[in-house]
Amino acid sequence: MNHKYTFDGSDSRPIVYVRPVPVEELPEEMRALTGGLTQLYAVHDTDGQRLALVRDRKLAFVLARQHDMAPVNVH
Repeated sequence: MNHKYTFDGSDSRPIVYVRPVPVEELPEEMRALTGGLTQLYAVHDTDGQRLALVRDRKLAFVLARQHDMAPVNVH
C-alpha cells in the first residue's frame, strides 16, 4: 500500500492559534462589554494578528473550523 503524495499545501487549511486572554489586558471600552467575565479567548493567525475574541475556548475552535481554519491551542 504505497502511494505517492505531493505535500504542496494546496489542500490544507490555514492554522490559527487559540489562546486565553485575561479581561484586564483589554482596553477599558472592551472590558465594559465582557459582562463580568475574567477571561476570553482570542483566535490569532500565524502572524499574530488577532482575528476574533470570543467568550470561551470551545466557541473559538468552532468559529475557526466554520471558517475552514485549523485551530491549535496555545498556553
